[in-house]
Parts: sequence; C-alpha cells; structure tokens
Amino acid sequence: MAARITIKDIAERAGVSIGAVSFALNGRKGVSADTTARVLAVAEELGWAPSSAARSLTEAKSETFGLVLARDTSALGVESFFMQFIAGIESELTKRSYALLLQVVPDIAAEVETHRKWQASRRVDGLIVVDLRSGDPRLTALSRPGALPAVFSADPSIAGSLMNVWTDDASAMRECLSYLAAMGHRKVARVSGFSELGHTSVRDAAFREESKKLGLLSEVFSTDYSIQEGARATRAVLSKPDRATAIVYDNDIMAMSGLGVASEMGLSVPTDISLVAWDDSALCELTYPPLTAVSHDVVALGAHVARRLFDLIDGRPPGSYRDSVPTLKVRGSTAPPKRPKTS
Repeated sequence: MAARITIKDIAERAGVSIGAVSFALNGRKGVSADTTARVLAVAEELGWAPSSAARSLTEAKSETFGLVLARDTSALGVESFFMQFIAGIESELTKRSYALLLQVVPDIAAEVETHRKWQASRRVDGLIVVDLRSGDPRLTALSRPGALPAVFSADPSIAGSLMNVWTDDASAMRECLSYLAAMGHRKVARVSGFSELGHTSVRDAAFREESKKLGLLSEVFSTDYSIQEGARATRAVLSKPDRATAIVYDNDIMAMSGLGVASEMGLSVPTDISLVAWDDSALCELTYPPLTAVSHDVVALGAHVARRLFDLIDGRPPGSYRDSVPTLKVRGSTAPPKRPKTS
C-alpha cells in the first residue's frame, strides 16, 4: 500500500514551510496568493486528502447557536421582548446541551461582519436572525452556498424561501381595529416602531388598510421603540384639537409612557383616550389602569425558532412556519369614546 501523502510531503515538493502549507490548505491569511496557488497545485498533483481525524476536527460542532442584536443597548435594558425571546430559545437549547452566543452591535453591517467571523472561527453551528428589513444584506449573505444555517424570526413576505418563523401581526392589527371601531372610535393613531423593519411595515400596512376598510381616520407616528419617543409621539397625538380617541402602540413601554403623558396633560384613560399596547408583558397588568394589549407568547416564539434551527442542522429543508396569531386582551385602558358635550 502506498504511503499516505502528508502536508510535510507537500511542503518539501512546494519548497515552503509546513505552516505555510497548513495556512494555504485551510484558506487562512498569512501566505501570498502565489504560494497558495503553488501549494494547492502540488497537493492536487500528489493526490493529497485530509485525514479522517482532521476532517472530524473540521466538522466538529460547537454546540452553540448565535444571535446578534443590532439595537441600542439602553433600549434593550427596559424592553422585555428580547429577554422573553431569549428565554424561549434557551428552553430548547438546554434540552440538547447547546449554548447561546449573544452579541449586541450598533448596526446591520456590524452584524453581517460578526456572522462572518463566527463562521470563519466555527464559533456557532447556526444563527437566529431578527429585525429583518426589505432588501436586508443578511438575506443575501445567508442564502449563499456554504453559509451557516439560519432561521429568521420574520414575516415570509420578507424572509422569502429561507427558513422563517412568524407571527400573524396583520391579522392581529385587524382584530384590534375592529374592536376599537365596534366601541365607536372613529379616529385612531398608531405609535409605530422603526419604519424600516419588516414587522413594522407589515403592521403599518394592515393598520392603514383596515382603517380604510372600517372608515376610520388614522395616522401613524414612527419612533425608535423607546420610552422617550413613545412619550413624544403621544404628546403629538394628544395636542391636536381634533385628536384621536384611541392610540395603538408598537410595544409595552411606549404604551406605559403614553399613560404618563395623558396624566400630565390632564386626560383620563380610558375616559378621554383609549390606549392599546403590543406584546403584552407582565408590565401591562401592573399599570393603572391595566393596559389592553395585543398579546402573544414571546417565550413560545423563541422556543419555536430554536427548534426550527435544530431542524435545519439535522438536514431538513427550509420552510415557513406560522407560530401564532396574536390576540387582543382587553383590560382597563380601553372604553367607548367620550361623547361630545351638547348645549
């Protein structure tokens, strides 16, 4: 039986060091393009192939999933959504002794670079991706051959054919507006999140379409999801002489800030203005009055996303999976609009 070709044989034939051969064969920086080409040519000439032991090291799993959040760290500290989402992910990872690698970055470009570094260093076996945008560079990068397995927590209209898990926010928005219209509200405002986010655009579109269908006057105020922006938008709504009689917020903390602003302006909730939150964390039940909210199980959503990523790693084809349709939980912050005084 012929002796097995080793990287030492390749180094001697190519006239370079063993280290240079290792770098060239593994596509690592540190050797010139000419040296890499010479090493690869010699390896092919000699019929070199990596040993099974080397392959097993290369193919070894990290038993870690990666999640990068391109968000302001100060906002993450007060918004409960991602803590619930991560709790759901962890509930599935612990069953298979996996870990979650979490990193917060300033923007999408930094997230794409983080994904690249993680793949190059084999830090993670797969990625969970959130906050998709239309034309998102992450969609392009993670659809290329050889990209890490990835599951997108995003509407299929944005994620396309890549593996995605989504909540039917459009149906939830329609239910919310139908409820407000049935109580007699005729002018409704929406305090929205980042306008470029896919799920925000889905909710915005449903809000406008359903308002038109129901004959409601409507307006949208875009924010960054923060308490400060929620308060600013609420003041803008309530300062108008023909103000809306109901406001639908894109998260819990902005709805809470809306309660404070209404009180500052001498208005009563829900007598003068009805407020509806989104996501429905425990915070909604701790306010006075407790907040009516569009509710869905964020922990269950995170768990569902993690299970689908395991499916991808186990070789199942990508698909689109609806996790739930958020439902309206009526509490004390909504009521029929106050009738105008008659002389």
